[in-house]
Amino acid sequence: MKNWTHSGSLNQEPSAREEKHRALARRAAAEGIVLLKNEGVLPLKTSAPVALFGSGAEKTVKGGIGSGDVNNRENISVYKGIKEAGASVTNEDWIRDYDKRYKEVREEWKEKILEDARHVQNPFDAYAANPFVLPDGRRITEQDLRGAGAAVYVISRISGEGKDRRLEEGDYYLSVREREDLLYLDRFQIPLILILNSGGPVELTDILQETENIGAVLNISQPGQEGGRAAADVLFGRAVPEGKLTATWARRYEDHPFPDTYSYLNGDLEKEVYREGIYVGYRYFDSFGVRPLWSFGYGLSYTSFRLELCGLKQEQSSVRAEISVTNTGKRYAGREVVQVYVSLPHSGIEKERRRLAGFAKTERLAPGESGKVKIEIPQKQLAVFSQERQAWITEAGTYGVWIGNSLDSAVLSAYLTVARETVIEETHRICPLEEPFEELSRGEAGDREKEKKETGIPVCEFVPCREPEIKNVQPAEEQYPVEELIPLLYGNITAGASTLGSAGIRVPGSAGETTEALEEKYRIRSLIMADGPAGLRLRQSYQVDRETDSVYGTGVLGSLENGFLEPMEIHENADTYYQYCTAFPTGTALAQTWDTELLAEFGRAVAEEMREFHVDLWLAPGMNIQRNPLCGRNFEYFSEDPFLSGTLASAVTRGVQEHTGCGVTIKHFACNNQEDNRMGVDSCVSERALREIYLRGFEIAVKESAPAAIMSSYNLINGVHAANSRDLCTVAAREEWGFKGVIMSDWNTTVPEDGSIPWKCAAAGNDIIMPGNRRDDADIRRAYERGELSEKQIRECAGRILALVKKLNEETQK
Repeated sequence: MKNWTHSGSLNQEPSAREEKHRALARRAAAEGIVLLKNEGVLPLKTSAPVALFGSGAEKTVKGGIGSGDVNNRENISVYKGIKEAGASVTNEDWIRDYDKRYKEVREEWKEKILEDARHVQNPFDAYAANPFVLPDGRRITEQDLRGAGAAVYVISRISGEGKDRRLEEGDYYLSVREREDLLYLDRFQIPLILILNSGGPVELTDILQETENIGAVLNISQPGQEGGRAAADVLFGRAVPEGKLTATWARRYEDHPFPDTYSYLNGDLEKEVYREGIYVGYRYFDSFGVRPLWSFGYGLSYTSFRLELCGLKQEQSSVRAEISVTNTGKRYAGREVVQVYVSLPHSGIEKERRRLAGFAKTERLAPGESGKVKIEIPQKQLAVFSQERQAWITEAGTYGVWIGNSLDSAVLSAYLTVARETVIEETHRICPLEEPFEELSRGEAGDREKEKKETGIPVCEFVPCREPEIKNVQPAEEQYPVEELIPLLYGNITAGASTLGSAGIRVPGSAGETTEALEEKYRIRSLIMADGPAGLRLRQSYQVDRETDSVYGTGVLGSLENGFLEPMEIHENADTYYQYCTAFPTGTALAQTWDTELLAEFGRAVAEEMREFHVDLWLAPGMNIQRNPLCGRNFEYFSEDPFLSGTLASAVTRGVQEHTGCGVTIKHFACNNQEDNRMGVDSCVSERALREIYLRGFEIAVKESAPAAIMSSYNLINGVHAANSRDLCTVAAREEWGFKGVIMSDWNTTVPEDGSIPWKCAAAGNDIIMPGNRRDDADIRRAYERGELSEKQIRECAGRILALVKKLNEETQK
């Protein structure tokens, strides 16, 4: 049992841990910044004054809203970062005026949220439905630019859970004012630098064509609390850009497959048909010859590199590529991301043109210096899934190995030959379609491609083998009466809790807890959970009555926006505890580093804060596929590519779980690719696309890093809620992948009338319904009495939960 009383500190001063993690957040943010364009403009000199405009200049967006937010101490804006770097800003008056406008609009937004919250059951719904929109600044004048050697314009966007981005001006498109500002600035014939401060793409094709002086474009994504300093580090050359895109940036939104049918665009929020099949992101652009604005894996540097394949070697179930990298620049040291793509034989099952099969990041190389990286290509990245045969198959034929620092730059460098078709893994049929639909096909174009083969390229023979056999051993709890185990199957319900359940009690602002019903009798403690994935989302501060030692509670809005919507009430005779967590870069920003060592270091930092604030399970990392750029929650996720997503999630998981008593919860399992009507939308997807694209990253994370928990998603998959899907929770995760941890639902999945059915969660192997409510308990008990839910199923769920409690408890006490 834990022997602490209250989380946090009575000391409000920054701790040594805060300072250490602040430095890591800055370094991670800088490493994830992607230089998209540079015509010799960057880096700037601090001696030359700059003019700074745009909604994110002084109000830089650190991250998305909702559960992915972090209530940290301070956010550093681009303006502050530039000033701290020693550069002067010519338009201080414009910055001050914007601050005033921002505060006025912010107060109006707060009033709307509080009013709307009075008319909904869950106040969070009012918040999610009304993401804050940054206001326009005043019009730019010639006076603002006087003395400036360059102009920097920061385009910021805010999005979050519960609502998808809008295909309109001011969101996916530039606002009218942003466009007017940029055209006005272009007239002054000084270098213009665009900074994109958004969780996803903003369409820039037209403005780049219509202007002459946009000489540089930086994508800082949503870079966390130290984003302004990181941006300044790159702007002034204190850091050399090394980030790479993890999603394709289209020239036009219409260039995406089936662009008019996503989410709200076709008027149908009940059903989302994944007609593109496996052709998601770059797989579509590359296979169908659609030229993007910036390709997957793209990112410039202040220096240049030469890549050369040194050799390929077969390992037991993989191919190892050794690649030499040379910094060919003359001035800057830097790092390069070496990317390996493979093209599969275009006979047999239809396939995408190329797919990512491995990557590695070099050490920092000085000008003229060379180094080598070794990249493992797992055999499953060479395999295709056959729905007809229910198997992963490595087909006979010739495989191309492409090497570059982006997909578009990748050069065919070697061939792998496979003499005989090999079934490397057999599967069970899961998640069948209710209604068949026609998927996108390459048709004859894919067939013609097999004829193109270059000569003079090295050839390596590869012999596939069977994947390791998975042993599915699930602990069933036999010690306690089954009726007393039922509270384990839903989160902690406290006195007076509504049907929405309780949030965390013991650590204020935490997302929830497992039951404490078995604590007094059996000394089985509850597990405390906190949201992620950019850090821990807890209340920034809270008060404790000195006489009763009880915590003064607050509603859900008090744990959002650093308490802006519902400030902490000050009580007499009370102590104030502070819980300053670090707002690290968002999932996409971290992924753009392509640095597994950095992501493991990030994971260790999160675990350090988990231990400090007594959190057992971190509800992260988020690893859904960025299927469409309008998904409101894309900022939480790593990539449009499942291999990259799974590899990075594994690195974060290993980092967190290196610390004793700390576990991750990879989420949202699966196909959580739409936020509008996220609790009711039915994702209709073929089994092949499901396995190759949407489940593959989860599979990699489970097999490589053994996460403590998985969170199921709100949506249905082919007519069945994810939390009610035995195919997902038991067959795929446990029987096929060997997952040994706990599966929990997303919050309140059973609350809507057409939501997940409580007893079917347990029957499916979704062990815990979070945050839990009394109707869940009643439904589970009725199903058990009627024989719909068996004692064996209850004991298996309980056994997995108790095994995790025991594991984390024993680790904590070491």
